[in-house]
This record gives sequence, structure tokens and C-alpha cells, in this order.
Amino acid sequence: MNGKQLRILPLYTEKIANLQDALNKYAFRVDLNANKIEIKKAIEKKFEVEVKSVRTMVVFGKKRQQMTKAGRFEGRRASWKKAIVTLKSGHKLELFGNA
Repeated sequence: MNGKQLRILPLYTEKIANLQDALNKYAFRVDLNANKIEIKKAIEKKFEVEVKSVRTMVVFGKKRQQMTKAGRFEGRRASWKKAIVTLKSGHKLELFGNA
């Protein structure tokens, strides 16, 4: 990601909400080419917190098919990368306010 802004989108599900409360972990959708060091620096800069660790995983796109008059159309959704970020104790993120 040399010289480019890293795109970070927060993810919020029931499972991630439990991780936030219990273990101070937050999830983000990041660029496929981003590595752990770039993710850590971008989150520390954007949210002004200290990151303890970063774990990443690639979520592969699901297969999709659709029937049309011309026949069956098959495709695949795009794959994406998820980052689970653990913050150091004493640091919190207020992503959604008091929701």
C-alpha cells in the first residue's frame, strides 16, 4: 500500500460485539493486499489508540448462480480480508457511539 490510504471499514456482528466486551477486540474489513503492519499503523493513526496485535483472514467469495431466459448464469462474489485487532488495556474504540 505504498503511498496509498488504507481503506478500513468496521464490522459489527453479534459475535464481534461479544469479543469487544470480553477481550477488547475489534473487527475491520481491509484491502486484500494490506499486511498486518500496515493495518496496525493505519488503525493507530485513524483512531489514536495503541494496538496490541492484529490477526487477519481472507474470506473467500461465495458462489452464486441465477437462472435467466438464456440459461444459467454462474458467478462468484469478491473475496475480502478481515482483520481482528486487539487493543492494549485502557484503550477503547467508540465506533457507533452509545448504540
